[in-house]
Amino acid sequence: MTDWSWTPPADSGIRVRMQAVNGVALELAELDAADGSTDRLALCLHGFPELNFSWRYQMPVLSAAGWRVWAPNMRGYGASDKPLGVNAYRLDTLIADVAALIDASGARDVMLVAHDWGAIVAWHFAIRRLRPLTRLVIMNVPHPMVARREGRRWRQIRRSWYIFLFQLSWVPEFGLAQAHARRIGEAFTGMAVDKSRFPPEVTDIYRAAASRRGALTAMVNYYRALLRTPDYGAIGDGRIDTPTLMIWGLEDTALGPWCADGTEEWVPGIEVRRLPGVSHWVQQEAPERVNAIMADWLVRPV
Repeated sequence: MTDWSWTPPADSGIRVRMQAVNGVALELAELDAADGSTDRLALCLHGFPELNFSWRYQMPVLSAAGWRVWAPNMRGYGASDKPLGVNAYRLDTLIADVAALIDASGARDVMLVAHDWGAIVAWHFAIRRLRPLTRLVIMNVPHPMVARREGRRWRQIRRSWYIFLFQLSWVPEFGLAQAHARRIGEAFTGMAVDKSRFPPEVTDIYRAAASRRGALTAMVNYYRALLRTPDYGAIGDGRIDTPTLMIWGLEDTALGPWCADGTEEWVPGIEVRRLPGVSHWVQQEAPERVNAIMADWLVRPV
């Protein structure tokens, strides 16, 4: 039996398999659209230190709304391939993975649903227009232009200290690996407002995935490549015309609430929904509210 990072419940309809894209094999959780259609794809992109498991509450809602759902473990995560070297995790490569997934799906209408690092990738994918997008859903990561603005302000710099720590060689991996990746679990429980959403049976899945050989170095290499390659700055005017929904947990201790402000300057079709009392882990901590917002937004014409 394949050692999947997450084994969905037998009655969920969610299947897990490997998908070859862009020179790597990615662990993919998929769920058919409830109406049987295959033309519409919701591609769910997770963040650090998450997995496709982080979309377990949203996949059924997207399926019920008529979307075929793919949730990959991004390169370096879970059972997905973990190529060596910082350059294997540069942003240009990550968005190429997304393009290859879309091509492999054969879908005509595509929506990206993304959180944290997945949202960084999704923003850049939409800005560069590698493939047409019907809709875009972003959770708790600023538009690159807003990130550029806030990156010059102390209020955000002091929250982003870990990005600079992650530039060190081997030290971040060593610290994160101790006690069976205890700090990976604490990333969820420490930041969450509703800590009951992250019992050991949840955090253990993330800890086990991070403990796989080569995983922590791959995961941290996302941050190293971010600062060491020019890809992040290649955004032109930053404009996105795709209908966009942003959901933001206001108790995010890594990215302040100001990181959602002013996004409409570059994304005129955006709707921003701010959730008080919810942390960075918005779709896992407040799935009922997130799902209701998405379900309402998805039935509106674009």
